[in-house]
Amino acid sequence: MKKILVVDNHPLMLKFMTDLLTKKGYQVKAAQDGLTALNILKSYIPAVIFIDLVMPNIGGIKLCQIIRRMPELRDVYLIILSAIAAEEKIDPAEFGADICIAKGPFNEMAQNVLDALDRQDQGISPGPQGTVIGVENIHSREITRELLSIKKHFEVILGSMSEGILEITPEARVVYANPAALALIDKPEEELLASNFGDLFYETDHQRIKDLFGQELNAPRSIPEDSPVRLNDRQISLNLVPLKDKENKIIVILNDVTDRRRMEVQLQQIRKMEAVGTLAGGIAHDFNNLLMGIQGNASLMLLDVDSTHPHHKRLNNIVKLVQSGSKLTRQLLGYARKGRYEVKPINLNQLVEETSETFGRTKKEVAIHQELAEDLFPIEADQGQIEQVLLNMYVNAWQAMPDGGDLFLKTMNTTHEEMKGKLYEPKPGNYVLLAITDTGVGIDKNTRERIFDPFFTTKEMGRGTGLGLASVYGIIKGHGGYIDVDSEKGRGTTFSICLPASPKEAIEKKELHEEALKGTETVLLIDDEDMIIDVGKQMLEALGYEVLIARSSSQAIDVYNANKDRIDMVILDMIMPDMNGGEIYDRLKQINPSIKVLLSSGYSIDGQATKILERGCNGFIQKPFNMEQISGKIREILDKK
Repeated sequence: MKKILVVDNHPLMLKFMTDLLTKKGYQVKAAQDGLTALNILKSYIPAVIFIDLVMPNIGGIKLCQIIRRMPELRDVYLIILSAIAAEEKIDPAEFGADICIAKGPFNEMAQNVLDALDRQDQGISPGPQGTVIGVENIHSREITRELLSIKKHFEVILGSMSEGILEITPEARVVYANPAALALIDKPEEELLASNFGDLFYETDHQRIKDLFGQELNAPRSIPEDSPVRLNDRQISLNLVPLKDKENKIIVILNDVTDRRRMEVQLQQIRKMEAVGTLAGGIAHDFNNLLMGIQGNASLMLLDVDSTHPHHKRLNNIVKLVQSGSKLTRQLLGYARKGRYEVKPINLNQLVEETSETFGRTKKEVAIHQELAEDLFPIEADQGQIEQVLLNMYVNAWQAMPDGGDLFLKTMNTTHEEMKGKLYEPKPGNYVLLAITDTGVGIDKNTRERIFDPFFTTKEMGRGTGLGLASVYGIIKGHGGYIDVDSEKGRGTTFSICLPASPKEAIEKKELHEEALKGTETVLLIDDEDMIIDVGKQMLEALGYEVLIARSSSQAIDVYNANKDRIDMVILDMIMPDMNGGEIYDRLKQINPSIKVLLSSGYSIDGQATKILERGCNGFIQKPFNMEQISGKIREILDKK
């Protein structure tokens, strides 16, 4: 007995077709919509299927396309029963159907149905492609044409929306999807329709989806942007709107909030880094002032202590400890993007060669390989900070290779256009790229997300400060550059650093003075810290200078006014309580346009100090400094013609 399935949403049509075909000896099953039909087809394989075109819960065209994709139904004979055959040009072959029969008077339509079945039994062709049987017996109906026009209008609107729109049944079966939804879900329409809505999402989100449908939906519900569900590695917010119709269907609006969420996370990270950076910078400034007091007193005592004295070695140890503390504050200032001391055009290749050679002598178990571009652009940077970055990166790579390994250093020129596909948008221009690759243990995803956070370390307690990569990040950002990390657990790590190229020629390194240079000029020392005033005055006097002091901005202006004819130079602290260093400098400059001023700070040259230097200030020295450093700076300014 031949099996037949009839799919039509009109009860009268279903009864008519079922009675007609049963009387002719066929086994007949009926479905009121496409969704019900697909459920029946899971266990019932008919030889012929009659399908109405316009139905709820998956229309006839989509149902034909789905059926033609099912291997077990590849040879089924599909007959379209169409009430719009007179209004629409229908080619059943376009969507996989064999023939189309126009709905009309029951007696004429019954004859056309039985003739089509006879032709199918005998293997006779139904006629030319695109033929609609029985269309000559019905007339165009304007009201149907108008309804179809409205339907197409809404389809165009839904098709052009950027949000994904789904129509689902109360049982969460998908019966409609607009193009945006299909793109998000990344499934063919024929595969998506009739599937379970909840199955589209990650298993971890199933309970949340189930809860949305756990009780009767009388009002809109949502999964908001701040706690989205995941769909194909995208973050999706959901809005469910119940339809007030007899089927109780639901409209689901899907919004892809992945990029927005990423931007929010980045913004939160930036704010957190800035807040901690401000704190770190303040701590470093105060700590440098304390170190200045220790350094100054140790330097003064060393002037009076012979090398054979038992305390000479201990004093030198104090100086070394101050230098170690100063390195820690430089890392803090680096993270706070406030550690630049002297910015000038430099050759990155030269720094890479020198620092890697020094590092390689102490870590012979690491084989260093260099591939340095010969035509590399100069970069405008603080040499000490870039050296700090390189050494931090080498040490980080060495720690990732406990049994030894290979370290690859590569430099090349690049542009902002070649830096696409990043989370950041690089400023237009030329860049210098430094890639540092190790063959170490690699970094897992959770660690990668926190690797540049200050005080985050994977080392055991007491074995690391967690400032190394945080200061690297701050220094690179402070120089207008970018840093990326590419790594997987067990497969090594590559850090890529991009720094803006400079159009200027690189300046060769200068040798530093190793001895204190003396003088006899008069110096005005301005600082609000008693400890700095005390030790600074003694250091300058030990170098032969006459020293005047001022502990506030108003006192500084008064002292300078009274002694401007004999003051040869001013050492000015950047941070003062009642008037900042920039304002004091401007006031002193008004009194004497040719005044010579050396800025001094526990901070760095960045920010306000740079602006003062641009206005004519003569130099900058960062605390803590020793006798040799301060004497060299003073002579550099006073001896300059």
